[in-house]
Amino acid sequence: MGWPVLLLLALCAAGARGLYFHIGETEKRCFIEEIPDETMVIGNYRTQMWDKQKEVFLPSTPGLGMHVEVKDPEGKVVLSRQYGSEGRFTFTSHTPGEHQICLHSNSTRMALFAGGRLRVHLDIQVGEHANNYPEIAAKDKLTELQLRARQLLDQVEQIQKEQDYQRYREERFRLTSESTNQRVLWWSIAQTVILILTGIWQMRHLKSFFEAKKLV
Repeated sequence: MGWPVLLLLALCAAGARGLYFHIGETEKRCFIEEIPDETMVIGNYRTQMWDKQKEVFLPSTPGLGMHVEVKDPEGKVVLSRQYGSEGRFTFTSHTPGEHQICLHSNSTRMALFAGGRLRVHLDIQVGEHANNYPEIAAKDKLTELQLRARQLLDQVEQIQKEQDYQRYREERFRLTSESTNQRVLWWSIAQTVILILTGIWQMRHLKSFFEAKKLV
C-alpha cells in the first residue's frame, strides 16, 4: 500500500469542496477536513477508469468499488465501508478538529484495472450545505418563507458551531504556547545553572592546578 497523500481542505464559509484526483491500483488518498462537533458531512464521489486504447477516462465498471474510511481527531474510526464505483457517504462529527477521510479502490480484485489509473471526482459538503432543502420543504410542506427561515436558522447554528470551534482552537493554541514558554524558561534556567556549576568547577580545577605547581 502506497503512502497516503494528505491534502488539507480548510473549512470555510462555503462549506463544500469539489475536486478530482488520480490514484493507482494500490494507492490510498486521504483528506483532512477541519470540522466542528455535531456537524453533518456528506461526500459524493464518482469514478472513471483510464482506457489505454482510447486514451480517455471512461465511466467505471459496476464491479469497481471504493472503500471509504473516516477517523476523528482522536484516531477513532467514525466510518469504514465499501461502496460502489459511484456513491455517497455521510457521517456526523462528535469531536471538533481534523477528521481524516481516506479512499482507496478494490482494484486488487479486478484484473481489468491492474496497472491502470482511476480518476475520482469528490465533493464534500459540511454543515447546513449538506442539507437537501428542496427535499426538506417537500417533506415538511414548508412555504418559501418558512424554508428561508429554516435555512437562516441552520446557518446561525452552523456559525455558532464555527465560533465554538475557533474558541476551542484558540484555547488549545494558548495552552500549547504556555507549555512551550514554560519549557523554554526551565531550559534557560537549566543552562544558567550548568554554566554556573561549570564555572565553579573550572575555578576549583585551576586553583588545584596552581597549588599543585606551587604557584599560589
